[in-house]
Amino acid sequence: MSLTINAKAFATESTGPNFAQYAGPLNTLSVKDLLRLARTQPKPTSVFSGVGRIQSKYVRTLTLTGMLTPSHDAIFDQSISMPLGAASGDIDIMVNDYAAWVAHASFKTMIKQLLVLY
Repeated sequence: MSLTINAKAFATESTGPNFAQYAGPLNTLSVKDLLRLARTQPKPTSVFSGVGRIQSKYVRTLTLTGMLTPSHDAIFDQSISMPLGAASGDIDIMVNDYAAWVAHASFKTMIKQLLVLY
């Protein structure tokens, strides 16, 4: 299976029971353009149904300007913990709100300037 994200095709590179790794169009032996998706199954107890966890990690080698090294990997790593039994509508709202945050100018400022906004 492949994924198309932002008009870029990511091809399956490797898979396992709880993960899949995709190579993007820029991926080579020396340049990374990788998306890894993984999950952790819920571990219920006698008093709690548990949480499911997913992770998405995007790694791309970037060319650096005016730095000591010519290139280095940029990494976006997202973890989500969702309690079993959460309403689909509640999940949709959280996804929409988080997507809006990632698209927000303040989020980009944080990344570009390494600032925590107060």
